[in-house]
Amino acid sequence: MLKKVLLLQLLLLTIGLCVRAQIPGMSQSQISQIKVDNLSDDQIRQLVAQMKKNNIAYSQIDDYAQQRGIPPAEVTKLKSRITQLNLEQELDGSPDTTPGHAASVDTTSRGYIGSSSSDTTNYWQERYNNIRTKEDLDRELKRRKIFGAELFSNQNLTFEPNLRMATPTNYRVGVDDELLIDVYGYSETQYNLKVSPEGYIRIPYLGPVYVNGLTMKEATNRITTQLSTIYSGIKAGNTSVQVSLGNIRSIRVTLIGEVARPGTYTLPSLATVANGLYVSGGPNENGSFRSIDLIRNGKVVAKFDLYDFLLNGDLGNNLVLQDQDIIKVNPYKMRVELTGEVKRPAIFEAKESETLQQIIDFAGGYTDNSFKDVIRAIRVNNKAREVINIKADSVATFKLKSGDRFYIDTVLSRFTNRVSVTGAVFHAGDYALEDGMTAGDLIERAGGVQEVASLTRGMIRRLKDDFTPEIISFNVQDAVSGKVKLPLQREDSVIVFSKLAIREQYLVKINGEVNQPGYYNFGDNMRLEDLILLSGGLRDAASLKHIEISRRIRNSNGTYDSSDIRMAITQQFDINADLSENPAASSFILQPFDEVVVRRSPGYSAQANIVVDGEVVYPGLYAINTKKERISDVIRRAGGLRPEASAEGALVLRRTFTNPQDSALLLSKLEVLFNKVRDSIDVEKTRNTIERKDQLLGIQLDKILAHPGSKYDLFLEEGDVIRIPKKVQTVQLFGEVYFPKKVRFDNNFSFRSYIRGAGGFTSQALKRRSYIVYSNGEVKSTRKLLFFNSYPKVKPGAEIYVPAKPERKGVTPAAAVGLTSGLASVALIIITILDKIK
Repeated sequence: MLKKVLLLQLLLLTIGLCVRAQIPGMSQSQISQIKVDNLSDDQIRQLVAQMKKNNIAYSQIDDYAQQRGIPPAEVTKLKSRITQLNLEQELDGSPDTTPGHAASVDTTSRGYIGSSSSDTTNYWQERYNNIRTKEDLDRELKRRKIFGAELFSNQNLTFEPNLRMATPTNYRVGVDDELLIDVYGYSETQYNLKVSPEGYIRIPYLGPVYVNGLTMKEATNRITTQLSTIYSGIKAGNTSVQVSLGNIRSIRVTLIGEVARPGTYTLPSLATVANGLYVSGGPNENGSFRSIDLIRNGKVVAKFDLYDFLLNGDLGNNLVLQDQDIIKVNPYKMRVELTGEVKRPAIFEAKESETLQQIIDFAGGYTDNSFKDVIRAIRVNNKAREVINIKADSVATFKLKSGDRFYIDTVLSRFTNRVSVTGAVFHAGDYALEDGMTAGDLIERAGGVQEVASLTRGMIRRLKDDFTPEIISFNVQDAVSGKVKLPLQREDSVIVFSKLAIREQYLVKINGEVNQPGYYNFGDNMRLEDLILLSGGLRDAASLKHIEISRRIRNSNGTYDSSDIRMAITQQFDINADLSENPAASSFILQPFDEVVVRRSPGYSAQANIVVDGEVVYPGLYAINTKKERISDVIRRAGGLRPEASAEGALVLRRTFTNPQDSALLLSKLEVLFNKVRDSIDVEKTRNTIERKDQLLGIQLDKILAHPGSKYDLFLEEGDVIRIPKKVQTVQLFGEVYFPKKVRFDNNFSFRSYIRGAGGFTSQALKRRSYIVYSNGEVKSTRKLLFFNSYPKVKPGAEIYVPAKPERKGVTPAAAVGLTSGLASVALIIITILDKIK
């Protein structure tokens, strides 16, 4: 029975702890965990479509996924999948584009509307938006490499027909064309006549005239002949007739074959083959740029080669289209790829009669760095691939095969006759190797050696026959004088070293009471006074006595002497105030790396000032007269207190650290301590206290003035600020009282009286920690006397603070589980013991 009772109590306790430990939002554990790796591309697109419907941009995916409980790792995978499928543009507001928009014509004015810019100039953008697989991407990249494909993605090239030019004489009039007939001379009249579906124009007072299918020249002659029957001046020659084209008709042209967007397009009647190709997006990845047929009435009337335009600017076969014409783009028959050192690397289409030389011409020719002796090619045979070497004399006759890939290499980055010289010469650089040139000749070509050159040893870097490096040392003086002849070889590099570059930089250091302390370049015969002048001279506080110079220990013989325990050589000198020659100091020559220290004069003292502010007769800045000057002394110098001054509220602001290094040192020590404590609140509070420039120092000015020189009368320090306020007759309450406010001071009121006047303590008040901050900065806290609180006395200007009780944190889920496990273990032990007792 006892077992059951214990187990039941343990179960109830466990359930209670778990309920108490449950954190808010725990029910979200049932949120579905999305695995992006298990989603198909279609599911990703559906998700993007849903986000687009909700107006969620690509940059907002993180927030969107977080709201639905998707883990951050899966969010990263989701964004990667969206990028791979090129769907981020849909979320960024890219407009939907539909390929294949037909062009149209404005029948009310002579103006071609055509397809919109988003349909034509953004063709490549459309295609990339529709890429879904790696194979699609490969095809797009291949198409962009085809020579001429950029023609149909260029925003500045549209091939739109010029509808503002004069009507061509060979233009054939058709149905819906508008003819402008101008009769001028002795008789003047104008007609705007439209060609009827039957092919006639109807001239008033004359009747119908058939013009369908006639050229503009033929139509003008026929109309003039007919008008001459009613205008006799035409035959006499004093009246003329001019016929021009007004609004043009629209025609329908069909593009078939290997085009990007095949279909039937409505174009203006002045449109050409190139215009039709551009509107349809041009040849696709399998389309020919050189075999484009214009089919009219079932017959091929012209073959258009785009290379004639791309290479020569020739649009001779760019015929004007007619209604019901068909443009057929045939599949390419032969394509080769040319890469490497040519001006336009690309995939080129070739005809059977063309050779490699024509392909190189298509590419703009060789670059300046091309290696022309041998061109390498890869050709696909029936069973495998093969590499072909094409010599320069065979390029013009080399026959092409579809799929050939040619590579033109670059010339080697080598020189056949280069030698170089660097270092301490006047004109370092590369020079041409001449027959019999020596190292001395090369140095002479470079203008000779500089004055700082090290003449005892130079160096030649040489490449041996197997191109491994070799170092050859030589005497520079002997090579320059011709005493030693050292022949040079191709790619030799001669190095002449500078004496200044192969030694440590010679410096001397000066510290202390000089205007510009620091390091200075050493010079031979430098003396102490010279270095002081270089450092800007002495400061006013500098002492002319005991200037110390320390020097490195140098053992010239290179042996070690264990009995020598010196670390530096130091000497002291006295100097004159005007830095004139002093026999003792002037005879001492400085050496590199000497360090000079100019001490501060022991009797020198700069003015130290304090500030007296507030209710004194003469407030302001005061200098400290003696090292033992006290607060009472400076108050007396300031004329004493005014009648309205509050001596009890006087305070002193004193600098925390006069030396910034002391503050930095203390902060570094505290960081080590706080890293062990791990209390970030204490760390921040202490750091803020140390970094404050001034600290509040509470004083009792009434006792100081009553007993000058007593322990209350502190010595003054530089930067002290003594503030004496006016008398204050209020008390301020803060913290856990029901109505914090400022109240009138009453000498008969106690601490609890002021609390009751503010509504009393709140339920969260920590009464035993209440404290008072007096107007002079002094703080007194509540003391515990047996079972009662002894509150401090309230004075005018005091601030009463009542802190809150610390917040109690509930048991976390981990702690609850741990506690439950512990209790279960204890219960199991108890049951085991009881079993043994039985």
